[in-house]
Amino acid sequence: MNTHNSLDEQFVFTGRVKTISLAAIAVGVLAIAIGFLTNQGERTFANLLLMGYYFTCVCAAGVFFCALQYVAQAGWSASLLRVPQAFARVLPIASVILLVIIIAGLNLTHHTEIEGKDVVAPYLYKIWHQAGVTTPGSENYDPVLAGKSGFLNMPFFLIRIVVFLGAYAIFGWLLAKYSETEDELGGLFYYKKSFTISAAFLVIFGFTQPVFSFDVIMSLEAHWFSTMFGWYNFAAMWVSCLSVITLTIILLRSAGYMQWVTQDHLHNLGQLMFGFSIFWTYVWFAQFLLIYYANIPEESVYFLKRWEPEFKPWFWLNIVINFLAPLLIIMARDSKRSTSILKATCIILILGHWLDYFIMIMPGTVGDKVGFFYIEIGVAVGFAGLFTYLMLNALSKFKSLVPKKHPFLQESLHHHI
Repeated sequence: MNTHNSLDEQFVFTGRVKTISLAAIAVGVLAIAIGFLTNQGERTFANLLLMGYYFTCVCAAGVFFCALQYVAQAGWSASLLRVPQAFARVLPIASVILLVIIIAGLNLTHHTEIEGKDVVAPYLYKIWHQAGVTTPGSENYDPVLAGKSGFLNMPFFLIRIVVFLGAYAIFGWLLAKYSETEDELGGLFYYKKSFTISAAFLVIFGFTQPVFSFDVIMSLEAHWFSTMFGWYNFAAMWVSCLSVITLTIILLRSAGYMQWVTQDHLHNLGQLMFGFSIFWTYVWFAQFLLIYYANIPEESVYFLKRWEPEFKPWFWLNIVINFLAPLLIIMARDSKRSTSILKATCIILILGHWLDYFIMIMPGTVGDKVGFFYIEIGVAVGFAGLFTYLMLNALSKFKSLVPKKHPFLQESLHHHI
């Protein structure tokens, strides 16, 4: 490695971090195996979906971070773009993993209980993908789901997810590729191309991301619908990604890399984490208040399930962690400029939005059979290790940890607020 301030600094992925990430992957594989071998397949699939979705969302939001900086022509962030670009490079792998989980969950069946009846249903999306729900005369026929069958059917469902994730992955690959080519050739040609495709990506992402969350998460409870659910999920994925980006940069700096990133850059990241945590709370509360006030049975059933004894403590803890924690910890300027406080906040928010997804997914999959022990912890640890390994490996492939020919690099290196 060159000197700390060298623009040719390259990340080397070896040593303890690599070993720990591989060990974490092994823990995850073991937890998944134990889950299936102990006849807890439904719970295991629910956790696989949770972490597969979380993993994919963080990577997709990394592409969004890069695109947002280009379209805003932001100067402050130019020197730290390699980290979200590494997220973008992992997105194709994360997408394939999520697709495998979804396809397996749709096609593998088991005996379970739906509305008091013992039935054979798939591990995931059992409400709308159960045999006979759209067939008049079938004992499983459901007129509500039959009315939604034009949208909720397996071929169209999978096509949408493949198209959305494929598009996000292509845009992410292009942004990383253009940035590397810009380093080699210089000039503004590739910066302008990055600007153009970033603008296109933001339009596509804005329209498709809510539908993606409707498909993967909301359709687990296919009778229920909320037009705010997509933006609620966007807020969760964006805060999660910001927290992971910030934590990654802090840890890289502690290892001697990216010393050009200062407290001013971290302050900006802290501001984004704080601001969008408040936005997440706004969307969460708006969805909750409207459904609570209207008290329409088809809508209120969503929150009624989450007020059952199995979920109610986690339901309220979700608000405490994801709203009160950033509000009380990093609202002050000095807190956002303290590396140790910002690091702790990142960890809290990463765990908090894991809990957020837990509350979204578990009532519609395992219901009152929910647990919180080795499967949940093991699968989460495994995916955390997988993300760490793949992301740091992707980061090590860049010839430099800084986009050397980015037109706003000097503004970023001299950033001060």
